[in-house]
Amino acid sequence: MSATTEAAKQIRIPTIAVLRPALAEFVGSAGLTAVVVGSGIAAQHLSPGDTGLQLLENALATALGLTVLVLVFAPSSGAQFNPVVSLVDAAAGGRPWRGLWSYIPAQVLGCLVGAVLANLMFEQPAARWSSTERATPAHLLAEVVATAGLILVIFVLARTGRAAIVAPAVGAYIGAAYWFTSSTSFANPAITIGRTITDTFAGIAPGSAPWYIGAQLIGAGLGLAAVRVFAPNSSVTR
Repeated sequence: MSATTEAAKQIRIPTIAVLRPALAEFVGSAGLTAVVVGSGIAAQHLSPGDTGLQLLENALATALGLTVLVLVFAPSSGAQFNPVVSLVDAAAGGRPWRGLWSYIPAQVLGCLVGAVLANLMFEQPAARWSSTERATPAHLLAEVVATAGLILVIFVLARTGRAAIVAPAVGAYIGAAYWFTSSTSFANPAITIGRTITDTFAGIAPGSAPWYIGAQLIGAGLGLAAVRVFAPNSSVTR
């Protein structure tokens, strides 16, 4: 093997290692959004006129899909798929702040691609602004609660040595939060952005999205404060 080939391998391997976490966040975020949007469209087709059943179908698919995606991509990136989770992880000392420059854009772009993919799979326009207005005071309060709860579930489990059950716990929490919050628990700025370009069951109007993202950031801050109360010391060495 020539010296040139050896040098090329030495350059290529670190590059793949650097890109793998962001790629995992992109693919996982795309998959999650495809599950949320696609199952919403399928629910509309399968159960026309029955909103409760549509929500049940959408929630069940999301809970199961999210669990699987976290299990698949956790070894590569931590399977965050959510800018507020990445921000809290950095604030809690889990990952360096500089990692956010790759994680958050990958998450947002992935969610946009996932929404387009879901639209195309169900013969919808690839991208069309949603007409579903959601920004009421009750919905925004619900997003604060949903996001704070999500942060609490993830980081209390991780910081108390129970990271192995984070995937099913998060899936179960989001599935439940579809029902106990009036907003159906977006709890994720990236997926909120992605859902603006689908005018289907899971969509959100672009004018409502900034309000939701603001509420999610507030919820993330409250969730982090709660984590520091209930799990002040991490038992996990990163």
